[in-house]
Amino acid sequence: MAAKPAQQPRRDDAGDDARERVTPAESPSAAAASLDRVIHERMRLAILSALAGRESVSFVELKALTGGTDGNVSVHARRLEEAGYVVCRKSFVGRVPRTEYRITDEGRRALNAYIDHMEALIQQVRER
Repeated sequence: MAAKPAQQPRRDDAGDDARERVTPAESPSAAAASLDRVIHERMRLAILSALAGRESVSFVELKALTGGTDGNVSVHARRLEEAGYVVCRKSFVGRVPRTEYRITDEGRRALNAYIDHMEALIQQVRER
């Protein structure tokens, strides 16, 4: 019977290790593996990018800006909220419910770190 391979530690989306930054000495593949996995998903990156340039965005506006469906935007916005990258505020305008999202300082720092990480990774790949 073959021995089981040693288990690698799980890289959870919410883990601090997922937010590590790339260093120039890393290989491009190692650098890519250490990207912030919370942000490194198309819809979550689109949501954070949409929020980065605005004070707040309603759920309806966020759907239009990202091209997402109700369920898709809701699930990914919740994931960003759980990570502390966005805050959600629910209110009523008259009798109509309104949900607004805002990027947090932590979310803005994470997005900037992600962009720096991607720029460094792209530069490494281009220099090869």
